[in-house]
Amino acid sequence: MYAITIAEPGGPEALVWAEVPDPEAGPGELLIEVAASAVNRADLLQRQGKYPPPEGASPYPGLECSGVVAAVGDGVTGFSVGDRVCALLAGGGYAELVAVPAGQVLPVPRGIDPVEAAALPEVACTVWSTVVMAGRLTRGETLLVHGGGSGIGTFAIQLGKALGATVATTASAGKHEALRALGADQVIDYRAEDFEKVVRPDVILDIMGASYLARNVAALAPDGRLTMIGMQGGRKAELDLSALLAKRGSLITTALRSRPAAQKAEIVRQVREHVWPLVESGAVRPVVDRTVPMRDAAEAHRVVESSTHLGKVLLLAG
Repeated sequence: MYAITIAEPGGPEALVWAEVPDPEAGPGELLIEVAASAVNRADLLQRQGKYPPPEGASPYPGLECSGVVAAVGDGVTGFSVGDRVCALLAGGGYAELVAVPAGQVLPVPRGIDPVEAAALPEVACTVWSTVVMAGRLTRGETLLVHGGGSGIGTFAIQLGKALGATVATTASAGKHEALRALGADQVIDYRAEDFEKVVRPDVILDIMGASYLARNVAALAPDGRLTMIGMQGGRKAELDLSALLAKRGSLITTALRSRPAAQKAEIVRQVREHVWPLVESGAVRPVVDRTVPMRDAAEAHRVVESSTHLGKVLLLAG
């Protein structure tokens, strides 16, 4: 098969389309013939040598895919060769074939294009596990989503609305109209407005880390939960504990890729039970900015690094 390899850490040019050995479906695994994968920020970090794959994971980038089951490993039930599926991966999505634990595989939702389904697993599992499982968002609360134009952001806006929350988001001005169309009640231009002065969220989904820490704490409503999944704004910051204590606030950090397989399987189970019906009803949909041939992954990485896209950038295999 062919896959995107990383010749050595560096810029997008480090991504090389090369022939590599075929993976096999081990016990408890499915082998998927990949139709599409998607570019996530973690892939950019892996390319730069800053986010190595977990032990035992594929060395190739790609944290999600859609495709067709090509082989079923020993002990797997509920899936057959030929099934259209999408999957949460620890790596290996930038390839023509990938092996994945069966507990991380989902059927393509009814009514969703099999290629566009590649835009769903990582964002659905990340947002559900962070905002709902960890952040305990409930109907009637306010959710603040930073980076509303990203794949995570566009999904979180829709899911928050579908769950009955009021949703605020930060984004550049050019994306505001599209985010309102997705359901955002309040859209804040992070370049021109101080979000902490105009919204009091019960739950914050943060991708920025250090640069937003103090402002996030200032914004929180009493008993608010700040959930942090990224560090685009830096790794180290000073935290005023008295400000957090005064609000009885919680700071929750979480990551998906490094979780044990059993935890990922439980998240996937909950996503299938609670999120897939919302996708199939049209309340939540994949937002795809563009598709790029997988062999041209470098181009897709440049687009994501520029932050000019809205939603997900997909890589088409074949």
